[in-house]
Amino acid sequence: MRIAVVGTGYVGLVVGACFAETGNEVICVDRDANKVRKLNRGGIPIYEPGLEELVRRNRHERRLMFTTNLPDSVRRSQVVFIAVGTPTGEDGSADLKYVLGVAREIGRAMSGYTVVVDKSTVPAGTSELVSAVIRRETKHPFSVVSNPEFLKQGAAVEDFLKPDRVVIGANDERAANIMRDLYRPFTRTGAPIMVMDCASAELCKYAANAMLATRISFMNEIANVCELFGADADKVRQAIGADRRIGTAFLFPGIGYGGSCFPKDVQAIIKFSADRKYRFRVLEGVQAVNAAQKVRLLGKLDKALGKNLRGKTIAVWGLAFKPRTDDMREAPSVPLIQGLLERGAKVRAYDPEARNVAKGIFKKKISYARSAYDAVRDADALLVVTEWNEFREPDFKRVKRLMKTPVIFDGRNLYDPKQVRALGFKYSSMGRP
Repeated sequence: MRIAVVGTGYVGLVVGACFAETGNEVICVDRDANKVRKLNRGGIPIYEPGLEELVRRNRHERRLMFTTNLPDSVRRSQVVFIAVGTPTGEDGSADLKYVLGVAREIGRAMSGYTVVVDKSTVPAGTSELVSAVIRRETKHPFSVVSNPEFLKQGAAVEDFLKPDRVVIGANDERAANIMRDLYRPFTRTGAPIMVMDCASAELCKYAANAMLATRISFMNEIANVCELFGADADKVRQAIGADRRIGTAFLFPGIGYGGSCFPKDVQAIIKFSADRKYRFRVLEGVQAVNAAQKVRLLGKLDKALGKNLRGKTIAVWGLAFKPRTDDMREAPSVPLIQGLLERGAKVRAYDPEARNVAKGIFKKKISYARSAYDAVRDADALLVVTEWNEFREPDFKRVKRLMKTPVIFDGRNLYDPKQVRALGFKYSSMGRP
């Protein structure tokens, strides 16, 4: 099948590469000429495990191409995916200007029946808006389909190639059948292809992310209560996770969620529900808890070292919002580091992948270590912010020898408190005595 994917961000690039991997001819379109030039030279603008190999292999086989020419790409394709950003607007809503702008260009360019697929995360009712925009630009027949993505950064390629489910919102059988054919190679092991109306499909992504965000904030609240009573949040987590009705996923206490999806999608549901005169009180609470949780380590630091950190060096392990990505959008590291700088601290940070992204945010306000051990040299305290694998079993004797003061604030509960304290560290974690 001939496919065009408009947008080469996390979603668009993964979608294009994975469809090409199953033998389709895919054209990825982006208005950023520098990005397209880099992709055509074999460069990858984002870090995502497995993606670089996938892109290079399918470029070599001439199944995957990159261009800035949207009209030509649309005319050559049977299916066109819209995978552009839907940033949060000033009022908290999902800003659809990029989606609708691309829809307008697609309408002007199409030369025959085309399936236009909303892959971007969009509010319920967007398919109708996209249809209306295209209809004003063309007399050719077309179908608009909603096909939400469920890709975890750090595991996006694996998630696409081996999905839990595929959700398709389609209002006509012709488009539904084309989408079934497109996804059939990825669902041979039995993952369901769920066909439904567009509004339901559009809500699926928001509902899934809101549920996961709720579990994270709930467990963080439980951890905070555990600290009040000297209880152990890890033991509580294990006990409730053993309940088959609850399960173990997304129950690890920490310093809050970040990234491009959870914060934006929670805010979007609150806003589009309010637009229909419904107040989503649960998600308002989820949002408030997460904002407070991101800076909870600062409160622990204040109690231990005081609010004046002038002359002190604080090491930070982890900058990305999660492991296996360089994405720092809404990352807890950002307000934490801003709080440290406001207190007068010198910050030395290390992250395996997010160094360059962090430089774009903090410039020269902080220093960037070349290794985890380099970060803790002469440090007065260490903040563990992102749970990269290489932080899970460090050489604590070496860490202690390098630090000026052996103090660890573990925002991800990576270490055994008794073991770390026995080695001579002052140690504080989330929800554990």
